[in-house]
Amino acid sequence: MYIKNILLENFRNYEKEQIDLNKNINIIYGNNAQGKTNIIESIFLCAYGKSFRAKKDRELIKFEQDSARVEIKYKKIDREGSIKAEIKDKKTFYLNGIKQNKISDIIGKINIVIFTPDDIEIIKDGPQRRRRFLDMMISSLRPNYIHLLNNYNKILEERNNYLRQIKLENKKEDLLDIWDTQLSEYSYKIYEYRKYFINKFSEKIEDIHNLITKSGKEDIKIRYISNSKDKKSFLENLKKSRPMDIKRGFTATGIHRDDFMIYINNRQASIFGSQGQQRTVVLTLKLCELEIVKEELGDSPILLLDDFMSELDEKRRESFLENINENQVIITCTDKINIEKNKIETYFVENGICRKVKEQN
Repeated sequence: MYIKNILLENFRNYEKEQIDLNKNINIIYGNNAQGKTNIIESIFLCAYGKSFRAKKDRELIKFEQDSARVEIKYKKIDREGSIKAEIKDKKTFYLNGIKQNKISDIIGKINIVIFTPDDIEIIKDGPQRRRRFLDMMISSLRPNYIHLLNNYNKILEERNNYLRQIKLENKKEDLLDIWDTQLSEYSYKIYEYRKYFINKFSEKIEDIHNLITKSGKEDIKIRYISNSKDKKSFLENLKKSRPMDIKRGFTATGIHRDDFMIYINNRQASIFGSQGQQRTVVLTLKLCELEIVKEELGDSPILLLDDFMSELDEKRRESFLENINENQVIITCTDKINIEKNKIETYFVENGICRKVKEQN
């Protein structure tokens, strides 16, 4: 799939701008704080219904304006479509002109894989960051997964509230059985989705890593970490942890604590990997994601590279670009970069104005 054009109206530092994109490679360059990442953010907003960096929706609206609008027209292998986001007191989304009742209704319509310099934290940070990476990918491919996660988190919050009531108000402990049964049902379904996609990563990770490193000297593995494997064990673990959960006032076991780990030559990459190895692992994960999305949908997702190329040395950059032949790619960078590929459009961004520079054939 590819994005045909983006309309930005009072979005961040853009007053009104339409950006027509090449269906192959698009290089958007300019100095810092001119609006390059805002373009990437607008695409992410229409793909996932939220920003990947703003804490409040108000941050997305241009200074001294009351509302903002983003509209993206795209083409998939079998159809065309559009997603419009209106941002006022809250966000409202329209799919092909029809208002959507839930944000989850637009997820999966625009399929993207995003790279940012912060993505190294997938490896270096805690389990929450890795779960978020995995959950976002699965949500874009399996709409039902979003509902499972939302229901699980709602029940988890109710259980945690009741745990505190048991501790502070001496409520009956056996009523926890209701929440435990519900949590075990949702946990198992979420676990199965995650396990399926971790297995997909496992099938691809070694070959893709070898393509990037071109060395064949690193044995790379991915392992899903969960303290339960079926409904029975989920329920048993909840009951075992109940006394400690009551004491702490929160649920200490469950799929909200799951994780995955990457190992290079049987050593944990987050601890023992060099900075270069960790960056290469992130590249490997993202290229695996790219292949999985394409395999699942039968269509190539859009690649968003936000100031990511500058993080790579020449060898890794070349290895990376060799693996993205069939995707629309949108690259932001501070300096114009030369890529030896055909069908490239170059844009210059300055103070919220994006202009096409020239065509390269």
